[in-house]
Amino acid sequence: MGVVTSSPRTAIAPARRCAFAVVRRVFERGAYADLALHAEAATLDRRDRALATRLAYGTVQRKGTLDHLIEQLAGRPVGRLDPAVLAALRLGSYELLYLSGAPDRAVVGDAVELAKDGGGRGHGLVNAVLRRAAREGRDALLGALDDATPERAAVMHSHPLWVARLWWERLGAEDARALMAYDNEPGEVALRANTLVTDAPALAEELWWAAVSFHVDPSLAEALVLDGPFDAHASPPWRAGAFVAQSRAAMLVSRALAPCPGERVLDLCAAPGGKTTHLAALMGGEGEVIAVERNERRAAELRETARRLRAQNVHVELADAARPRPERASFDRVLVDPPCSGLGTLQARADLRWRMTPAAVGQMALAQQAILEAGAEALRPGGVLVYSTCTISATESEHVIDTFLNSHADFTLDDLAADRSEIGRPLSASASATAASSHRGSIDGTVLTLPHRDRTAGFFIARLRRS
Repeated sequence: MGVVTSSPRTAIAPARRCAFAVVRRVFERGAYADLALHAEAATLDRRDRALATRLAYGTVQRKGTLDHLIEQLAGRPVGRLDPAVLAALRLGSYELLYLSGAPDRAVVGDAVELAKDGGGRGHGLVNAVLRRAAREGRDALLGALDDATPERAAVMHSHPLWVARLWWERLGAEDARALMAYDNEPGEVALRANTLVTDAPALAEELWWAAVSFHVDPSLAEALVLDGPFDAHASPPWRAGAFVAQSRAAMLVSRALAPCPGERVLDLCAAPGGKTTHLAALMGGEGEVIAVERNERRAAELRETARRLRAQNVHVELADAARPRPERASFDRVLVDPPCSGLGTLQARADLRWRMTPAAVGQMALAQQAILEAGAEALRPGGVLVYSTCTISATESEHVIDTFLNSHADFTLDDLAADRSEIGRPLSASASATAASSHRGSIDGTVLTLPHRDRTAGFFIARLRRS
């Protein structure tokens, strides 16, 4: 990385201008990164949109590391910087330190102009800090970081400190480090062939035009794992209902419930509908899936997803999943997939790590207990219930199941872990002493997928039976 020199300015690159706007909307207005990008990138061509996506998501994702380095280079806390200046510094630092291809002078120059356009009075600071970052180089700046402790790992891998400490205790230092590092890599791109319409081999033949390689998962016949990015919504097979984009971990959830044709199935908190329509497909379209969603807009989207995927046995109910149903003990199988912290999906959701808090995790656990109670009441004797969350947090997984089983003697926990050999293993004996001693009875038989180990989203899955 050479020394940056001044040069005549040209127009700011559209991708950088877009990414700058997204970063500001996320950190100044609390916007969701994907929605902000969708709005800001509407007029960009495909190439600029791809670069804007990489810049915006990468900057949001790496905020923890970037802020640490900015403070070192600027000699002042980031909290004292003008918002536009800070956004320009974050964006410019990310591109200098994590991307390659653009000349340093172009990166620095655009960042300075963006700070000016944003009304920031510290554009001179932007120039000085980014020129110093370019001069010192990524190897020196990033190479000085280490992950020997949770505190240092949080900086190096750009995670909130509370998450680093949680996983250090929950998984052990080695897995915690690997998981945080993997969270910053591109996430899994997997498709579930909709067996109401096609199968995985036929779908693979239909995708020849996409020029992307893929591989299959021997334990999930309906899964295709792509080896690169793929614009799913632009493909004819998507419009024909031949597939849905879904992680393999999410596919395991419906597989664990294992509904049979002709059964009556209840799916609580069903939107956006990936698991709902998977259940319908596993049932061959026979029987009934009652899909409960309390948000009217999401319920409408769920109905459209079921229509597109030809899941005619799905019936969407606009209702609160935590409320007892008028008819009790009437379903053969129940899926409880409640809202959670989403800590197993940080690869796919750039801003989530900064949005979630320990207090929110505790509140979610209470809501999860209530929804699990409602689902259990609706299950007939002899029926099967699956509880799943896309998180890596004992508060929302083992502890919820422990609490439930301690007060419901008519439910037992299946040894679901024995069913999975390639993906999703039980929590290892090297996990925290608290989990191993206090919750051994409950975690035996459950499944926990870990992104760095299983190359898919992080999910907790437990299967219960009512006697």
